[in-house]
Amino acid sequence: MPKLLFSKIGIYEFKDLMQNVKPRRRIDIVLSRRRQKKDIQCIIHRKNDDSNDHKLKQPTLKKLLKDKKCLAAFRTFLQSEFSEENIDFWLACEDFRKNTSPDDVGWKAVEIYQRFLHPTACREINVDHHIREKIKNSLEEPSLSHFDEAQRHVYQLMERDSCPRFLRSDTYLSLRSKTRTLWYI
Repeated sequence: MPKLLFSKIGIYEFKDLMQNVKPRRRIDIVLSRRRQKKDIQCIIHRKNDDSNDHKLKQPTLKKLLKDKKCLAAFRTFLQSEFSEENIDFWLACEDFRKNTSPDDVGWKAVEIYQRFLHPTACREINVDHHIREKIKNSLEEPSLSHFDEAQRHVYQLMERDSCPRFLRSDTYLSLRSKTRTLWYI
């Protein structure tokens, strides 16, 4: 055995071998890169969730009508726009359907018709002529579902027109900020 551990030839062979061997990666560098990648993915994911949550947090008309505070604010908004007869008609129809006994159906139906659907009514709602005539012709034998078509029409009108304007209004924004501050107190 030679005294020198490596000869000149051995050192060159060793260098050639080392070039073919992939250097080991430090584990802390690998972990930090993975962490950075996950952090970036989390940020992107959160950004997407925030944009979707903003859309989802807008209440629907159905939710507005169930909450007493929102309903009062919505009615106030409709009064300022001179269209509160829509919400009053919708609530009257809900009351008619849920709280009317079979004996009272006839006179309550006539009362709702006179108040909201008659052509000379002071709080006349905006419904199609054929819906109005259909209700008028069936007043002789009204049922609990008598005003369903007109109620659906008014609901869709409020959902498409009044509700989006209400959600952008100062009335709703102040109500929302008040409920947020009360939550943290």
